Amino acid sequence: MKSMNIKKAVLSLGVCATLVVGCSKGISDFGDINRNPNATTVPITSALLTNVLAGVGGNVWGNGINTSAGLYAQYMSETQYTDASRYATPTLNWDGFYAGPLYDLQNIINTNTDPATAATAAQFGANANQIAIARILKAYYFAVLTDAYGDIPYSQALKGNGTIPYDKQETIYPALIAELKAANAQFTTGTAVQGDIMYAGNTTKWKKFANSLIATLALRISKANPTLGRAEFAAAVAGGVIDANTDNASITYPGGNYNNPVYAYYVITQRFDYAISATIADKLTALGDPRIDKFANNPKGFPYGLTRADALAWQTTNPSFGFLFAYTATPQTMPLSLISAGQMFLARAEGAKLGWTTENATTMYNNGVTAEMNRWGITNAGAISAYLAQPSVALTGTAADNAKIGEQRWLAHYPDGLQGWSEWRRTGFPALTPAPGAGKAIPRRLPYGPNEPLYNPTNYAAAAALYNTNSQDAKMWWDK
Repeated sequence: MKSMNIKKAVLSLGVCATLVVGCSKGISDFGDINRNPNATTVPITSALLTNVLAGVGGNVWGNGINTSAGLYAQYMSETQYTDASRYATPTLNWDGFYAGPLYDLQNIINTNTDPATAATAAQFGANANQIAIARILKAYYFAVLTDAYGDIPYSQALKGNGTIPYDKQETIYPALIAELKAANAQFTTGTAVQGDIMYAGNTTKWKKFANSLIATLALRISKANPTLGRAEFAAAVAGGVIDANTDNASITYPGGNYNNPVYAYYVITQRFDYAISATIADKLTALGDPRIDKFANNPKGFPYGLTRADALAWQTTNPSFGFLFAYTATPQTMPLSLISAGQMFLARAEGAKLGWTTENATTMYNNGVTAEMNRWGITNAGAISAYLAQPSVALTGTAADNAKIGEQRWLAHYPDGLQGWSEWRRTGFPALTPAPGAGKAIPRRLPYGPNEPLYNPTNYAAAAALYNTNSQDAKMWWDK
């Protein structure tokens, strides 16, 4: 049903856009002759929501941010042009986030808030519920941006200002947590929200997603602000987080013109210059982890961070290796998860080890690994139990558990490079070796893109100065 909804809603959005702007070029104003009395004057908020949800994978996963992060997390390797995996400075703008999904989400909020348009918008679901969903998704997107860049325009963004000051990350994180809590409190029992291709207007599941985001953010600041992190993590878990794969924050794609965006980015466009990294492939193989057969079409990984000459030379004697995202018979329809039950169980295992909750760390850990196996179609209970019983996997109640939990969290986020990179930056697990001979460390942040000094020079200069003149090696606030 969700797959069909994607098709219908995206087609509807396209038709709406055509009706509004399709005939505008080259036409002068001839008074009422050119005015369509049936034209839409209030945004169709259900179409905006569908557009945001259908595009979340392309915006976050199928673009340069996630590609760079996936290389830094060593989920993948470059096979030909290897500059990025040897830490050449990327030039990635964030304009598409602010002018795309964040703009649409703010439009949903404004339309449902303005007394002049709220009644019209209510035909697509209770105003409060539309606003709450948009606030949750805005928080998700802003978390993506601040985890990638550090300080970003936040509190003054999306207000029509031309030049926007940057907020410090240490103020953004508490604000995002507060926003998610307020959004959860805003949900009502009113009409289900239309255009929701993720949860079909199920407010209980949206609340779990919001609480899961809070818990994720709280753990991320475990070293920078452990007092706030502990309190918010415990409250989020108590309030109910995603704990079943049926509740995963995921988008299902029908295929055809509506493919999984990672598949579209790497496979349809024949980006065979990316392969699964030997770092993660070798780790999975060493653990006897059955996910290796799901993560790539060949368990042999490509060595990470080689020079172009060495990469080409390696392929002359190793012509067969695993390509990214070729892991199912129909990868184009593979669901894309923003947060999964397995990831949350593993986060809860870490929270328990920190003493932030009274939950049993081993139980949470085993539940997390099992849920992740199940998410990838591995359901043999005996095989999963045997995997968990290995000395290299099983928790023992010692300090060594921290590395095992961190390693499993890294595996659970594949192929979401930004999350994997963020967890590695925060925990140091697994131990990753920089590209050989590159003479550089693994980057700690993405530098601000080239558009910022052009169009927001004063605010850019102030922010860049805090990161050693916009260095990719400068640590952000939570990266301790």
